[in-house]
Amino acid sequence: MSARIAGAVVVRGGEVVSATGTRRADVLVGDGIVQTIEESLEAPSGALVLDAGGCLVAPALVDLHTHLREPGAEQAETVESGSRAAALGGYSAVVAMPNTTPAIDCASVVRDVRALAETALVDVAVAGAITVGRAGERLVPFAELAGLGVRLFTDDGTGVQDAALLRRALEYAGDLGVILAEHCEDASLAKGGLMHEGSWSSRLGVPGQPALAEEAMLARDLALVRLTGTPMHFLHLSTAGSMRLFAAARAEGLPVTAEVTPHHLSLTDAELASFDPLFKVNPPLRGEDDVAALRRACADGLIDAIATDHAPHPQEAKEAPLEDAPPGMLGLETALSVAWEALVAPGHVSAARLFSLLSGQPARIAGLESSHGGPIAPGRPAQLCVFDPAERVLVEPERLASRSANTPFAGRSLTGKVRHTLVHGEPVVIDGKAQR
Repeated sequence: MSARIAGAVVVRGGEVVSATGTRRADVLVGDGIVQTIEESLEAPSGALVLDAGGCLVAPALVDLHTHLREPGAEQAETVESGSRAAALGGYSAVVAMPNTTPAIDCASVVRDVRALAETALVDVAVAGAITVGRAGERLVPFAELAGLGVRLFTDDGTGVQDAALLRRALEYAGDLGVILAEHCEDASLAKGGLMHEGSWSSRLGVPGQPALAEEAMLARDLALVRLTGTPMHFLHLSTAGSMRLFAAARAEGLPVTAEVTPHHLSLTDAELASFDPLFKVNPPLRGEDDVAALRRACADGLIDAIATDHAPHPQEAKEAPLEDAPPGMLGLETALSVAWEALVAPGHVSAARLFSLLSGQPARIAGLESSHGGPIAPGRPAQLCVFDPAERVLVEPERLASRSANTPFAGRSLTGKVRHTLVHGEPVVIDGKAQR
């Protein structure tokens, strides 16, 4: 029977990751699904055999927070180039953020982005804006967009400043069963800040953005969740104070989830001593105590997901002076290695926990759990990431798949490399090389 499996692939010799740990096994994939998992498999006739020796075979990753820039900023990224970067990073699905030009705030733009994604290397889910043009003034037609299958709504890049408007949006979201994802930033407190407000900003004489800018809006939004009873997801939380607020909300039983980014788990505001705009991001890189708090939150199960906030910018934009350069960093191709170094290598979390943060839990938040996020089991869709945790990789911006090169890890050697990625059973990355 196995000889008749369409597109048969055997992933051989790896440690298969599950919720309880890992076990040595071969995985047979065909017809887009996992067929069987056995200690030793004989490859069907004509099957492609992928070497996974020394590697972890895990559910492919799911990113809740990807800026693909198309339409409107194709010089920075396109759906195609971003999906290629995602595949090389071990992802099978990404959620495209709506801060495009025009914004994804109506049915026609949702359809346009989905059409662009038809030939992407990974699945691309589309997030809608909360307000028209992300201007914070009028709500988008939630029911129409939800009817098209849009699950996440966010004005990412800005927080919704008008509390009454956000309350109304939460009431609509609750009725429709969709999720609002908030960028927590009080614009009046954050105004003019180029980096985190702290000892380094004082030392460098650079205007700082206080942690309170994030924490004040997070506290407000948690109060609105309490009032409406509507679930909310919080994007890229970055401070120790935010972790305390979020922990209290979870202890209270509020229906909230939260993500952190690899760069906030690994880099601090000390990087800005170079005045290099590659380290300018929003929310800004924080202090050592904040990084430690985020790592503890991942280890303790408080944080639900690690999301890249992949934010490509053309080289000339990032070469501008710090005050003029846009915030944002690439993340898709380096996320797994950076998170591994920050969390698994020091012993904060297990490999199984890391892949839950990068795959299973984000898939559930995005509503993609039926087809992405694991577990690796017979009959499940074959979305697989084969990761070698021992290989060292030099980050060379010019060799990345993105149209942009604004990685904060340029010139650094990172631990771990994605060897293979399978999306719906198709090997889209083999031996670290994209196949189309």
